[in-house]
Amino acid sequence: MTPFDYTRATDTADALHQGAITGTAYLGGGTNLVDLMRETVARPERLVDVSGFPATIEETEDGGLLIGAAVRNTALAEHRAVRMRYPLLSRAILAGASAQIRNMATVGGNLLQRTRCTYFYDTEGSRCNKRQPGSGCDAREGFNRIHAVLGASDACFATHPSDMCVALAALDATVHVDSSAGARTIPFADFHRLPDDQPDRDTSLDPGELVTAVALPPLPSGTRSTYRKVRDRASYAFALVSVGAALKMEGDRIKDVRIAFGGVAHKPWRATKAEAALRDGRATHQLFLEAAAAEFAEARPLRDNAFKPTLASRTLAAVLEELTTGDAA
Repeated sequence: MTPFDYTRATDTADALHQGAITGTAYLGGGTNLVDLMRETVARPERLVDVSGFPATIEETEDGGLLIGAAVRNTALAEHRAVRMRYPLLSRAILAGASAQIRNMATVGGNLLQRTRCTYFYDTEGSRCNKRQPGSGCDAREGFNRIHAVLGASDACFATHPSDMCVALAALDATVHVDSSAGARTIPFADFHRLPDDQPDRDTSLDPGELVTAVALPPLPSGTRSTYRKVRDRASYAFALVSVGAALKMEGDRIKDVRIAFGGVAHKPWRATKAEAALRDGRATHQLFLEAAAAEFAEARPLRDNAFKPTLASRTLAAVLEELTTGDAA
């Protein structure tokens, strides 16, 4: 691990003042950042600890929730309002990592965790454009079973690892950030980036910006939601494919639907094409498969992950069957 300076911020203003210094990184629970530092993938010169900031979950005037960035993942998953109104989010969090990591990890840190691509972590023997722009991507011709089939570029095929972020994408969350230039809000769909020609940039954050909160809008009355994760083993494994969905029925027709996939792209993938195919349609298994086919029509599988579009389509169909038959919350 490269030597670094450490300081604990007293409040947001203090954090932003210290974060304006080049080479500084904000430290929440540290469950991803510290790993990256140990592997010398990340080499910040200075850490500003923001883990002690108020960890609040507040009701908003429109009936949604405002979740502080310092809230621990376990606390968010167990919060009564989240379990009752956003079971999709609670289930996604509980599907991720171990209980010990969830107890440490923060909401803000979860948004900023980086890919678990093997080549990204291999600083000695692998080329990685995300770690070192312009060096190449060994995943393209290497072992790429876990890699992206949507939204990738020739520069990077890595996938985003977060379960929680898939749920937030489906829920139309908004990210609140602050900086010395002032506060702003970012729609969740715009927070994470596709690799394009800058695979080293994971988010739309500017240098020195600090995530302060995540806002959840209210869901329409009668909405059901759930999260399903397909992985190689039953616990502590990243998703090969995951689906987060929220759905409202009107008779036998789908009135409102929100869908996001995990494990298939460089960012949590909002399935707008599948949503369009489903909206106002009669809930049938055939419609579910057609919606999935519309979403994955432009998929670009690699040698080892050609199974992903089929797996994702079947997982989506199973989730929609569960939601439309009333078996989900």
